[in-house]
Amino acid sequence: VGNGGSTLHVLRCLEDLYGDKWTSLIVLLIHSGGYSQRLPNASALGKIFTAVPFGDPVYQMLELKLAMYIDFPRHMKPGILVTCADDIELYSTGVAEAITFDKPGFTALAHPSDLTVGTTHGVFVLDPSSFSGKGEVEYTSCHRFLHKPDVETMRQCGAVRVRGNGSQPSSAGDHGASAVGSECVYTDSIFYIDHSIAKQLLTFYKQMGTLCCEIDAYGDFLQALGPGATQDYTENTSNVTKEAAQLVEVRQKLYSLLKGAALNVIVLNNSQFYHVGTTQECLFHFTSDSELKFELDLLPVAFSVFPDKAGTLGRSASVVQSVLQPGCSVAPGSLVEYSRVGPGVSVGKNSIISGSCIDFEVDMPSDCFLSSLSVKLNDQVKYVSMVFSVEDDLKKNVKLLSDIRSLQFFGVGLLECLDLWGVEVSDQLFSDNTRLGLWTARIFPVCSTLTESVRMSLKMLDSVQHLSAFKLNGFKLFSVEEMLTYKDVEDMLVFRNQIYDEICLQRQKEKSGL
Repeated sequence: VGNGGSTLHVLRCLEDLYGDKWTSLIVLLIHSGGYSQRLPNASALGKIFTAVPFGDPVYQMLELKLAMYIDFPRHMKPGILVTCADDIELYSTGVAEAITFDKPGFTALAHPSDLTVGTTHGVFVLDPSSFSGKGEVEYTSCHRFLHKPDVETMRQCGAVRVRGNGSQPSSAGDHGASAVGSECVYTDSIFYIDHSIAKQLLTFYKQMGTLCCEIDAYGDFLQALGPGATQDYTENTSNVTKEAAQLVEVRQKLYSLLKGAALNVIVLNNSQFYHVGTTQECLFHFTSDSELKFELDLLPVAFSVFPDKAGTLGRSASVVQSVLQPGCSVAPGSLVEYSRVGPGVSVGKNSIISGSCIDFEVDMPSDCFLSSLSVKLNDQVKYVSMVFSVEDDLKKNVKLLSDIRSLQFFGVGLLECLDLWGVEVSDQLFSDNTRLGLWTARIFPVCSTLTESVRMSLKMLDSVQHLSAFKLNGFKLFSVEEMLTYKDVEDMLVFRNQIYDEICLQRQKEKSGL
């Protein structure tokens, strides 16, 4: 149903729980993560529970979100504040200046961004009569909202601005600002819905009955707003994960419902918006000398046990709630979280290791993504480890078996990989025959232990890298999609807690000099 559909469902739940009182509440609604195909280590538990490399014990995105928005409720009328789980907004305001959400309709935060950033985010066409671009905080209105527009569309619609002397740029980051006098657009992050609009949306949801399509809370709600809105966007399905016949009809009904509603904008000229929703973004922000790492003082080692020897940990690696034993090494630019890494293990550059136990000697290649899940089959706990390149496109899919030659696994054609693994190309190869891709390919062996699942998946990868056969005959094979269907979150949390206890015990030993 998308984050828009889930927003509507939450409104229904609020009414069921609180009756008429729900319209007097101030609600923080966090889209905690869908499939998370671009950051699959967050797929099983949700992006809102992604670990952040600081705090003792480590913080998760949930704690960070609550800390960032802690001042908002004091300056907010009853309504719904909508945000995603994979972005971080840092901003500066005047000493006595608060961010206030008290106007009818929608109110959104806006951040100055380079034009290239605007092509992958929402962009506000601000009302020129009420916007100067000066000061740290400015309240204005939006003429029209553009969803992931190209640069030409931004220019044609009047979204491109020249930074004024009052617009305070910052030096880097995802929504990195540039020097005064350079071009910028104002991009979206979080938004607030007042209760009159929320009630209309709830009524709409009840009238629709069961939703059978994916609605985007940003693209499908905000594009209907402002005096310059048109319904052209309702027929554009290029950004939709799963296209459905009902989508255009639902969008047109939403447009009719919301057209004319106000879109107020709070421009934060001295702000940064960071997106950490992909493997590359996560590695960049957590392991390199990024602006976010500097601003939040992110740690190279957060609540972990690791051997204090030179060369064990690359200068820019990141280790989060993990146990690293003497004799292992982690190369620069890599992230290890919620894992146990034994002696003789070498993690290559620019890699992500999550929820895994590696207690056998292995040289892992650079750009490796490894994430292990517990699954429950016939009331028995089993384990499956997915392995990819951090650059593999898990969202890409084709419709016909004859087209799967275009799919790539770690830089090698999937057909060639299947041949090396002895996996037959048939209708049974994919868990969803309407979307044939790495996400739905049944290629990962189900094993009886966590370590064995890691070993098997790394052998699969090794066979592809050396173009040597490693037959998967005799194994039950799961796709990532099936791993999530059968996931056993309780068992995964048990493993995390075991690591937590081990770290606490090791610290106690160190304190007592044992």
